[in-house]
Amino acid sequence: MTESSGAPTFKPGTFTPAPGRGKLGRMLLSQARTETVLTLRNGEQILLTVLIPAALLVAMSLMDVIPVPEPRVGSATARILALAVISSAFTGQAIALGFDRRYGVLKRLAATALPRWLLVAGRVVAALAVVAVQVLIIAVIALLLGWRLPSATGLLWAVGLIVLGTLSFGALGVLLGGALRAEIVLALANIVWFVLLLIGGVALGVDSLPTWLATVVDALPSAALALALHDAVVEGTAPSPGHVAVLVVWGVAAGALAVKTTKLG
Repeated sequence: MTESSGAPTFKPGTFTPAPGRGKLGRMLLSQARTETVLTLRNGEQILLTVLIPAALLVAMSLMDVIPVPEPRVGSATARILALAVISSAFTGQAIALGFDRRYGVLKRLAATALPRWLLVAGRVVAALAVVAVQVLIIAVIALLLGWRLPSATGLLWAVGLIVLGTLSFGALGVLLGGALRAEIVLALANIVWFVLLLIGGVALGVDSLPTWLATVVDALPSAALALALHDAVVEGTAPSPGHVAVLVVWGVAAGALAVKTTKLG
């Protein structure tokens, strides 16, 4: 564009293209928002992550079919919070990752300016966001059923354990969903979810299981998370260091293996 005299209006180089990726924080926020919206729009995921845990919370609080220690509502709340983390961070993430690989989503994203670590971080943040929604819904239902909030110390520990559990089970979800075919991931993720629910220290406490099985289950991250949350949510105290260590070990081991075995397609 020029003036009538022919002199340029803008100095040369004013609109020189400067290609490059956006700010990492904005990219992370955008990726996490996309992953969160896609999860919350999925009817099957809503059933798995919200409706089933909410229904189980009501059933375990009001019915005597499953043995639950007193105070019943508080104990049930701790177990269902653990189930919510497992549902979103492990089952949901594994299935989503498996089908993203199948449809070539990861290959397309890997070809963009998004670093690979940011793709993983986006999924982690999305999982934390979904878990936050679950925790809010479960807490409201539990309060209506008569649950009493623990001490401030217990609440802080509960938040920390939920974050740690999400990271640990998220690593396990990536390990499963990043290595196997989508159909196998779908089957295995749901089977593992049912097994952990029934005999993984969630629906049935470790004390309710035979001694030989209780020894095995006590070393699983599901039981460690449920028992640690019981200490925080019901007793209002710090969890056992052993249970925290179990979650850390499982998460670190799964993350290390996932780095080596995860495939883009």
